[in-house]
Amino acid sequence: MNEQVRPANNDPLFNPLAPEFIRNPYPYYERLRTADPMHVTPFGAFVASRHAEASLVLRDKRFGKDYAGRTIRRYGPNIMEDPIFRSMSQMMLQQDPPDHTRLRGLVVKAFTARRVEDMRPRIQEIVDQTLDRVIPQGRMDLIEDFAFRLPVTVICDMLGIPEDHRETFHTGSRESGGRILEPVPLSPEEIKQSNARTRMSEMYFQQLFELRRKQPGDDLTTQLVQAEEDGHKLSNEELTANIILLFGAGHETTVNLIGNGLLALHRNPDQLALLKANPDLITNAIEEFLRYDSSVQMTGRAALEDIDLCGKRIPKGEAVLCLLGSANHDPAVYPDHPERLDIVRPNVKPLSFGGGIHFCLGAQLARIEAEIAISTLLRRLPDLRLDDAENPEWRPTFVLRGLKRLPASW
Repeated sequence: MNEQVRPANNDPLFNPLAPEFIRNPYPYYERLRTADPMHVTPFGAFVASRHAEASLVLRDKRFGKDYAGRTIRRYGPNIMEDPIFRSMSQMMLQQDPPDHTRLRGLVVKAFTARRVEDMRPRIQEIVDQTLDRVIPQGRMDLIEDFAFRLPVTVICDMLGIPEDHRETFHTGSRESGGRILEPVPLSPEEIKQSNARTRMSEMYFQQLFELRRKQPGDDLTTQLVQAEEDGHKLSNEELTANIILLFGAGHETTVNLIGNGLLALHRNPDQLALLKANPDLITNAIEEFLRYDSSVQMTGRAALEDIDLCGKRIPKGEAVLCLLGSANHDPAVYPDHPERLDIVRPNVKPLSFGGGIHFCLGAQLARIEAEIAISTLLRRLPDLRLDDAENPEWRPTFVLRGLKRLPASW
């Protein structure tokens, strides 16, 4: 990263919502990996910052989600009655087997390699239409006008959201899901706002389910509504929660992958020139963008039994936060200057999509969307420059790392 501000010795080891941490977490990760690789936070969670421990926790069956248990320990016994936490508890992302296995089994068919590859022409069409609209203007915000429209349109296509409903989603707030995932507890006001947003989403998707019951389509919502009607496969609450999950996960992280990747390229002109001269490097470049500045910086698990790891005893029920962004910069796995962007770096296998049974369903779709978006932009706007690559405005969230805006002109 360009802004290598070293953490002061008296800074807390892990303070993820501090502005300087959000601006550039990587020097802080380096200090964590060296000083205390299984750090215990003031709010009781364990923080795994090295690749070895993070990847083990993601895959080891002694760790699970235990979402309700963790949430009740954090907020108190009645919290699961709140709409936001009740909805989250029904999402496959927060479920353990057998419920996770059942829910994922219903959705996975929409994300097979074949189906995702077949979406390439449609993705290319959306990118070209977006650029056709903005090129005459001579400037745009790469986040709002470019990166955001593509994955929102794709997930609307997949979910069968009617064309005349979509503008709401295109203009809707991007502040929705980020804060709920943070490792620092929500304030009562934030919980209230999250509950209100959840109710709004639930109301919309309930209407969509009714529409798809009457007018089935070749889309994921129809598929899940029909699974619900088969009985026992999916409750109405699970249906709603998992459609909300797919909508959120289907666009938020991809927007950030495209935005973070474009920022990284323009901050490293040698790598930008290399990619322009060799467009075939885009596939490896996407893996390096994922490693270098991951859209998702952290994911959590809970210990399902007492576990000894990295010299610490993790009691049953305690949360372990896996710092994916830190693991991706671990010199034990990336010995050749992990802090440097290198689009020809060999053997890049970032942990950005998680691991184990919760490995991101949409990983291949996100890769293809980013590949087409970035390569088309570089081809069609070779003179594009960022208005302020040095001091961009980051969103005030840590888990989902992304830019608020990225103005550019040509």
